[in-house]
This record gives sequence, C-alpha cells and structure tokens, in this order.
Amino acid sequence: MTDLEGKAAFITGASRGIGAAVARSLSAAGVSVGLASRSGDDLGLERSFGLACDVSDPEEVDASVAATVDRFGCLDILVANAGVGAYGPFLDLSREHLEEMIDVNLKGTLYAVRTALPHLLHSPEADIVTLASEAGRRGLPYEAVYCASKFGQVGFTRALDHELREQGVRCTNVCPGGVATDFALDEGRGRTPDALPGMMSAEDVAEVVMFVLTRPRNHRILETAFRPMTETSWG
Repeated sequence: MTDLEGKAAFITGASRGIGAAVARSLSAAGVSVGLASRSGDDLGLERSFGLACDVSDPEEVDASVAATVDRFGCLDILVANAGVGAYGPFLDLSREHLEEMIDVNLKGTLYAVRTALPHLLHSPEADIVTLASEAGRRGLPYEAVYCASKFGQVGFTRALDHELREQGVRCTNVCPGGVATDFALDEGRGRTPDALPGMMSAEDVAEVVMFVLTRPRNHRILETAFRPMTETSWG
C-alpha cells in the first residue's frame, strides 16, 4: 500500500457528493487538497482550501490549479469528478442540459487534465482518477447524452494511460453504477428522490478511489466498475 501522507491533490466538483467524500478521505490520509467547485466550499478540512471554479471555463480551471500548486508547492493527484446529469427521452432533453453535460462532464475533464498534467509530470508518484460511470461503459436508455459524455471520459482516460504510463503517471477510470447523490435531482433533470433508495453512497465510491490511489507503484488499475446490489447486470 502506498502512503499518501504529504501529497497534494486537486479535486473538481469537491463541494458535495462523491467529490466531498473523496476530499474527506484524502484529507484524513494526510493529503493537502485544492477543492474546486462552483460554490468554493472548503468543507472545513485541514490542509485544504476551497476554490470557486466552473470546470466548463478553462480559464477558471487554469487559475484554480495554479492556486493549488502555489499553495502546496506541487501536485501529485488529480481527481476529475465534476459532473451533471439529465435523464429522459433524447428528444425531450433541453439544449441547455445537453450542452451542460458535454461542457461539464467531458470538457471539464479535458480542461482539468490539460492544466494539471504539466505539474503531475514533476511528481514521482502521480495519479489521474476520472470519476466516470457505468454509463460510460455501455449505452443506457434515456441517458443518451449523459452516456456520450461519460464514454468520452472513459475513452480519454484509457488513451492517457497509453500516453503517460512510461512517464510514471497512472490513469484510472472509476465507473460506479447508481450513487445516491443529489447531482441529478434538480428540477427538470428527470429524476426524483424516490430513485435514490438502494443506490450506493458517495463514501462507497470514495473507498474505491482511495484503493486505486494507495496501490503499490509497481502496477496500475485501469478501470473499476461496480454497481449496487439492486441494480440489474446488463452485461
């Protein structure tokens, strides 16, 4: 197991849900964390600070990563977690939600990696973790654009593994099934709170992220896929 004490991380979508759970786990392991989110919440964690950042804006991502490196002097871990969802028949999906999912889920991941990577390449033990989804591994009904954004994340991170392995940067897709967070429950997104029972918790996903990050450096985990027991096995 790799000790994470003293490392520095940058997390997108860090103010709630999976991002906040990962941030708490990393902080408890002695990692200093830049917490990027639209709200800029610092979660009250030690060795961490909040950064107001819309990941769909590359200039805001640049500034947030720079502030993290300036504060901690290095960057060892990137967790690209920021995400949004909207569900229902494709023709019923608003253009606003369509563009938002591509801008936040896919472009936001690209921007975060592009900005963080020059710093990660200076770390002797660097990791990129993309919070993708089972929806990035197979097409699902009423999730066409969400799947498109998540397939993009998965493909991007798989390609980075080929590109960055020899430079010592590990790249992993973490692909959970249903997680009981509120990111997809806003008005007009097609889900209501009655969809949450039986799903996994954000802390369940954070445990998987921590498992990935603490593996010995002589190997890497390319992808983890896991689902709640209540969720159908599609293949």
